[in-house]
Amino acid sequence: MTTLPPRRVDLGTFPTPVEPLPRLAAAIGLRPDDLWVKRDDLTGLGGGGNKIRKLEWTVGAALAEGAATLVTTGAPQSNHARLTAAAAARLGMNAVLVFPASPGASHSGNLALDGLLGARIVWAGDADADRLAQEAAAVTERLRRRGERPALIPFGGSSPLAARGYLRCAEELTAQVPDLRHTVVALGSAGTMAGLVAGLGAERVLGVDTGARAEVAAAVCEFAAPLSATAPTAEDLRVRHDQVGEGYGAFTDQVADALLLAARTEGIVLDPVYTGRALAGLISAVRDGDIAPGEKTVFLHTGGLPGLFGHRDAVAFAEQRLRHEPDA
Repeated sequence: MTTLPPRRVDLGTFPTPVEPLPRLAAAIGLRPDDLWVKRDDLTGLGGGGNKIRKLEWTVGAALAEGAATLVTTGAPQSNHARLTAAAAARLGMNAVLVFPASPGASHSGNLALDGLLGARIVWAGDADADRLAQEAAAVTERLRRRGERPALIPFGGSSPLAARGYLRCAEELTAQVPDLRHTVVALGSAGTMAGLVAGLGAERVLGVDTGARAEVAAAVCEFAAPLSATAPTAEDLRVRHDQVGEGYGAFTDQVADALLLAARTEGIVLDPVYTGRALAGLISAVRDGDIAPGEKTVFLHTGGLPGLFGHRDAVAFAEQRLRHEPDA
């Protein structure tokens, strides 16, 4: 029996641009030409973001298996869930999103876009990661019994197959920034960092833990191993855990400062859960010497802007920054 190679479906616009961040670089202690941003918030479909690169592979596999419905899980403000719904709409498929908690807590941010994109939502109540995965599997089986053709996309869209999307991103970065020393990325479900590690080497990738999953370093190694000539170990990885705060989704002072700094130095808008933490981790890495002036550094902007509008604390913080000019 012949094993067919993985099939990728075109969903995004690539390569995404790399842009200089000279004012931000100077503000955090780097030289003006040290810091660049890889704009994976501009991948196109459904508001953009890093999940598009992964979905090109996981949805490609689902289509190859004859699926007509995509089922996945995440937090209620999941960027991955939003982009799974967008991919389904683009391809004439259905999307079912399985979330913890109950309806009614929020209707803004990514949830509003889920509705526009036509997703069906299943609320799993007070479910931890294991319970949520079980519920998604049960939903998939119920859909199959009803005659639908579902495919279950993993949490955060991350798997060894999905990590191929960021292996391709690593190839883009190698061509765009030949003297690249550091790539800084939010570390959530692990697939993005895994692909970068496989393509760039563990020594050139700094992941900033967002608290999205337990044992995240082990997940990076698991997803990167099939794509790497030499499988990385947890000891090989560069991971910062200093930005998690009280946990996933918590709005910390460091994240608030990072959001404000990126917006006011470069006009770059970050989200409070992923990219805000990643920039806060980059700032800390410069302060403690892990990243030094003269070392070419790329900040990977993984998108997630709609999630800001679903985050009450982040919205309140932004509104408090409004400047009111006195009447002339």
